[in-house]
Amino acid sequence: MSLLTEQIIHSLQDRAIPEKAAFFPQFFKAGPGEYGEGDLFLGVKVPDQRRIAKGFYREIPLGDLSELIQNPYHEVRLTALIALVYRYEKSKTEAERQELADFYLHHLDWVNNWDLVDTSCHPILGHFYWNKDKALFYHLAGSHDLWRQRVAMISSLYWIKKGDFDDALALAEDLKNHPHDLMHKAVGWMLREIGNLDFEAEMAFLKQHYRSMPRTALRYAIEKFPEDLRQDFLKGRI
Repeated sequence: MSLLTEQIIHSLQDRAIPEKAAFFPQFFKAGPGEYGEGDLFLGVKVPDQRRIAKGFYREIPLGDLSELIQNPYHEVRLTALIALVYRYEKSKTEAERQELADFYLHHLDWVNNWDLVDTSCHPILGHFYWNKDKALFYHLAGSHDLWRQRVAMISSLYWIKKGDFDDALALAEDLKNHPHDLMHKAVGWMLREIGNLDFEAEMAFLKQHYRSMPRTALRYAIEKFPEDLRQDFLKGRI
């Protein structure tokens, strides 16, 4: 371990809050048989992680960043991913962005909880692949790995915000009947984001699919609808 990685980990340890360290395993479902089984927590708040990441993201070698992303402690991995996002956002060339996107893909095994996915995938992969072939995301969606599937769906947030819905809708259709509640939430969230920009685009998808969607996905998708319209969907009157 390099001196820099040791300093970063010590900085996180210095900001650890014991009460949060005790609470986070419950919040992130780290118990036996749960989706985050075996994860370890220091108890560091996200704003503190962001401040630490801002202090080192420019200078840290990718080898050291790789070591941090593979750390057993959740907050160390998240801090490293936040630093990677900052670095990607400041990159100036396509070659730099390619290197960082590839680096991120190489480390997907450690992007292994919903906050790690949601913080990092759309500003990196979503951005890099916006005007490129999206085959990667359909491959991830078909991988049968929960976190890779969530990466596929949440990466589309970047395209949605650019007004580009086609792949987001296609991925939502592929993943809408996923067995895990975390994917139901991801699909519903992306559909809601589409509706925020183009209500008719979301409505067209929902009219075709809402009867077969899990209830959680539907509730997330229609969260901001007028109450009478929400009830029409929930009661199957559309």
